[in-house]
Amino acid sequence: MQTFKAALVAATVFVALVVSIRPGAAEENSRLAMTIAIDGAVGPASASYVKTALAKAAERHAEIVILRLNTPGGLSTSMREIIADVLASPIPVVGYVAPSGAHAASAGTYILYAAHIAAMAPGTNIGAATPVQIGGPIPGLPGAAPDKDGKDSKDGDHPSEPKDAMTAKVTNDAVAFIRSLAELRGRNADWAEKAVRDAATLSANGALQAGVIDLVARDPAELLRQVDGRVVEVAGGKTQRLATKDAVLEAIDPGWISRVLAVITDPNVAFILLMVGIYGLIFEFMTPGTVAPGIVGTICLLLGLYSLNLLPINYAGFALMLVGIALLAIEAFNPTVVIGLGGIVAFVLGALMLFRVEAPGYALSWWVIGITVAVFVTFFLAVLGALRRAARGPALLGAQAMRGLPAEVLDWSETTGHVFTNGERWQARGTETFKSGETVEVANIIDLTLVVRRTPAAAGQGGTA
Repeated sequence: MQTFKAALVAATVFVALVVSIRPGAAEENSRLAMTIAIDGAVGPASASYVKTALAKAAERHAEIVILRLNTPGGLSTSMREIIADVLASPIPVVGYVAPSGAHAASAGTYILYAAHIAAMAPGTNIGAATPVQIGGPIPGLPGAAPDKDGKDSKDGDHPSEPKDAMTAKVTNDAVAFIRSLAELRGRNADWAEKAVRDAATLSANGALQAGVIDLVARDPAELLRQVDGRVVEVAGGKTQRLATKDAVLEAIDPGWISRVLAVITDPNVAFILLMVGIYGLIFEFMTPGTVAPGIVGTICLLLGLYSLNLLPINYAGFALMLVGIALLAIEAFNPTVVIGLGGIVAFVLGALMLFRVEAPGYALSWWVIGITVAVFVTFFLAVLGALRRAARGPALLGAQAMRGLPAEVLDWSETTGHVFTNGERWQARGTETFKSGETVEVANIIDLTLVVRRTPAAAGQGGTA
């Protein structure tokens, strides 16, 4: 009985300890601040990384997510994906331009405006959000489309309104988009429009005074102290009071998928992968059975096509590149001058037209185009040189190739025998009698039988004697 009571008391104490510890553990978990870093151009890899990281932060029940920005801009499609994920996040996202010397230009400005809380480190800047290419509006975002005449309904005529119709449409759409983000977060919408139309920029202190950002913090620790106690509205209209004073910082590293995407979605890498893949397959078709060029070419071609699928490309330019490569392949099998020159011209024009937008970090390098064209020209000149040598040189096949070759007599009887020439033993005949070991000359070949005669030197010696 005493043993039973002791066990009951021990169980009661254990349950009480578990109950008392669990709230503390939950509080510990709720005060987790996870960090995401976008360094460099905004692209498909950045969008994939942010989406995965926000999902992970939601699973870990983090208190906030700090999205650190240091970007010159990037692709508008990827920017809008990131903004859509931030707006739909159940975890408050703090946009933070850091470290000192960093900037959030172009796409970075839009992302910072979309964050629940916007912050900058001293010595950073924001702005220059004039669009290069802006996609469609994000569904569900208030005011994300211009009115019927292509302008935001709250804005009058602007002194720097672009005159070109397409530029005006793109710019007005960008203005409507960033103003809707500013109104959603209660930030300076007028300066946001100025950043789009006039490429205006601000320092950290200037942005704070203009109401573009919410605070300036030297480091993430100071940032956590300043946002502590703030009330933010997350997805679904829910409000949340932040408790970040003692939160633990934990970085979310990009996974291997995001790392691979960051490499292959570089336009220059995608272009090189495409070229290696196509030429690998061409070499495999020219020399069947080598296997290695075919395998490497197939892998590179698939990676190149996948990366092009993620980038804004001009399909007319891509088609011109393929036509140029096809013409050069035809040139290799049927050498002419016109086909080769046409292939080079088509390829160069296609490469110049391939990418529809030259966003920061997503422009095709002239060096890559130049080197590729140089390789094509070298290939073209090599084919022409081989054609010229083949036309001027002696025949390499048939009776013409055998005429004039020296041959050693192996055995001979009257007018027939066998000779050795060109690494092979041949049946031969002639009008003279020869001795074994004597060197003769091939005059002709008839039905796999060589017609031989004395060499001119031997015939001259015989005449002198």
